[in-house]
Amino acid sequence: MMKKERHVLSITVENYSGTLSKVAGLFTRRGYNIDTLNVAETMDPGISRITVTVTGDEEVLEQITKQLNKLINVIKIIDLTAKQSILREFMFLKINCNKENRSEIIQLATVFKGKTVDVAAKSITIEVTGDEEKNNAFIELMRPYGIIEIVRTGLTAIERG
Repeated sequence: MMKKERHVLSITVENYSGTLSKVAGLFTRRGYNIDTLNVAETMDPGISRITVTVTGDEEVLEQITKQLNKLINVIKIIDLTAKQSILREFMFLKINCNKENRSEIIQLATVFKGKTVDVAAKSITIEVTGDEEKNNAFIELMRPYGIIEIVRTGLTAIERG
């Protein structure tokens, strides 16, 4: 039995209405779950990059790649898992706080290179960018204070060099 791994795919597509729907629909029809999905225009407004993470074995990855290549709007697919890549995720955490623990939360966020983006009477919102392990570690550190809300972008990735 093949080992299931997480794969990060960078899919360059023509930026037309419905392209994302076609790509996501392909995963749905095949019964593959998308772990994270991130989409944005490239330097060329007519081209977008979709970064998608999916868990499966090599056979699943091969099937996904073959099916994606059949879509007319797909220009290029790169499996960034196997290459030297930079992977990051952006995250907001809204955390319960009061006057007594606010500075402690800010200091902990600073250790994680977090940035305070909003302060209210009973909460603070921190922005953190990093790999998933770093972001997960920050979440665990903030749990005792009481997390009100978490918003994560999912992975975005680029090949090194």
